[in-house]
Amino acid sequence: MKTKAAVLYGTNEKWQVEEVELDAPHTREVLVKLTASGLCHSDEHLVTGDIPIPFPVIGGHEGAGIVVEVGPEVDHVKEGDSVVLSFLPACGRCSYCARGMQNLCDLGMFLINGPQLDGTYRFRSRGQDVGQMCLLGTFSEYTVVPAQSVVKVDDGTSLDKAALVGCGVTTGYGSAVRTAETKPGDTVVVMGIGGIGINAVQGARIAGARNIIAIDPVEFKRDKARELGATHVAASVEEAGPIVGLLTRGQMADSFIITTDVAEGAYVGPALDLVAKRGKVIVTAVGHPAETQISGSLWMLTMMEKQIRGSLYGSSNAQHDVPRMLEMYNNGQLKLDELITREYALEEVNQGYEDMRNGLNIRGLIRY
Repeated sequence: MKTKAAVLYGTNEKWQVEEVELDAPHTREVLVKLTASGLCHSDEHLVTGDIPIPFPVIGGHEGAGIVVEVGPEVDHVKEGDSVVLSFLPACGRCSYCARGMQNLCDLGMFLINGPQLDGTYRFRSRGQDVGQMCLLGTFSEYTVVPAQSVVKVDDGTSLDKAALVGCGVTTGYGSAVRTAETKPGDTVVVMGIGGIGINAVQGARIAGARNIIAIDPVEFKRDKARELGATHVAASVEEAGPIVGLLTRGQMADSFIITTDVAEGAYVGPALDLVAKRGKVIVTAVGHPAETQISGSLWMLTMMEKQIRGSLYGSSNAQHDVPRMLEMYNNGQLKLDELITREYALEEVNQGYEDMRNGLNIRGLIRY
């Protein structure tokens, strides 16, 4: 079949919206008609090269839609089902899945290879095979994805909002609730209030944090953080330090969550300074692949038992957590409508990322 998609042909190029060829689903694959796709910063990393991937590639890894067709050996969804696509497939059988760490499933090794799990491609354009970001490629009206990436949700779910739960909401929420293990009464600092950071703020609020300090240089984003649960805001780490000290009587924060556009090694040292004994620094933002050094006092790490933790997908399990996030949305605990700053047509994908780079969006959304 033919479908319209946004294709990236090289580093630092624009997304090219064009008609592409799409094959039917193979064994254990699903054809989905997308309702919406979030404009996540991780797709910008393809453009900058911070996430290396073979070109050409169809972007997008945060989407939801309706099942159109299923391939052989797919039994957990059927034609007409509403689904959210998880950018992390989970086989359910590897050592990590067996231990409840589905976000670290061994299938993750295929996320930025380009082809599908069997090593072949479903998309073609300009006479060549086209890969899919995180095996998904949600910057396309239709896409074929692994069954292991498909999460069935209730019929009637607002799929435009549910798309955000495929990555940003669950990653941010999980960074605060699961990786940082936020408890009632905690003090949490979140640095970088984009599509991930704003949901770390929400996660800390829902977990019962007493103080939530949101750091971002953009006033619009600081205001949005207050709207969704931040108790205090600051334009920089330097400005946040005295606030944290005053609020905690000098004990400092229980966790500091880094959700900036790109994680820099220099961010870790100041974050360690702002957390208490046994305080946790959570690195959720994607760092430069070649960067191998971080700042910080090893003396303080040992003598105060401070911790540095990575967080992939907020240490979450898509099959369990995506439906739960949507239940929390339905009962008013989790806010999704307020996350969407602006909607775009697929043809406006480059404008959407320009707006993101200029600090105008918490989350842009492509609606099909």
